[in-house]
Amino acid sequence: MIGNILKMKVQLSSPVEYQLPVDDKLIDMNSHIGGNIKLDYQGEINCISCGRKTAKSYAQGHCYPCFISLAECDMCIVKPETCHYDAGTCREPEWAQQHCMQPHYVYLANSSGIKVGITRGSQIPTRWIDQGASQALPIFRVASRYQSGLMEVAIKQHISDRTDWRKMLKGDAEPRDLEAMRDELAEQCSSQVTELQTRFGAENIEYLPAEPMVEIQYPVEQYPEKVKSLNLDKSPLVDGVLTGIKGQYLILDTGVINIRKYSGYKLDVDLI
Repeated sequence: MIGNILKMKVQLSSPVEYQLPVDDKLIDMNSHIGGNIKLDYQGEINCISCGRKTAKSYAQGHCYPCFISLAECDMCIVKPETCHYDAGTCREPEWAQQHCMQPHYVYLANSSGIKVGITRGSQIPTRWIDQGASQALPIFRVASRYQSGLMEVAIKQHISDRTDWRKMLKGDAEPRDLEAMRDELAEQCSSQVTELQTRFGAENIEYLPAEPMVEIQYPVEQYPEKVKSLNLDKSPLVDGVLTGIKGQYLILDTGVINIRKYSGYKLDVDLI
């Protein structure tokens, strides 16, 4: 099957169910675990926003004009505490209303270790799955992406906001008591929380002391002892036995490949 791929669609189940979009078709990936897979890059990339051909992919699938003009590619998406909507300089105010001025959650996740992160409410649990988390717990609900960024800045003074993807792909993280960590962080950040509640209103910065922890299992038959990253730009043919899927990574007996990185790439996908 030849077509442009996008990041895999996921559904929380036991284990997570994965589908690979190839043009307008969806390939059930779980059923192919244990079989051979070939991904043959056809030398063409189409922007996932406008569709134009691009010699290089920016921000995981965009052409350069979209990269420098779309709000979803702006630096404030990566660093929401730098949101400039109120300054009147947002690239796409309507897009921001639909995506940024919506309830967001600050959460703890255990992927390669415990980290803090943020996500829009509609992206739960997709965001956790994409990061390869085996445990996740919402700890604050706020009214906007900007507010979630400010909260994350306060919390990451005490805990990392990074995922070690190589460690994540070597196996499931050791189970941790996220509820105890939530309570500890709430106490450590109490002064910053009070400041944000005073600034934005207590109803917009809500602590979540009773949210249930979510546990996530992935369809992996065998984790790699050594993680080798496969790169379609350097070697256009990826071939091997699919031994599992975690996060947005396909785990092969020949290495691992981050499917999200190659959104917009035209591939010949052959599954046996």
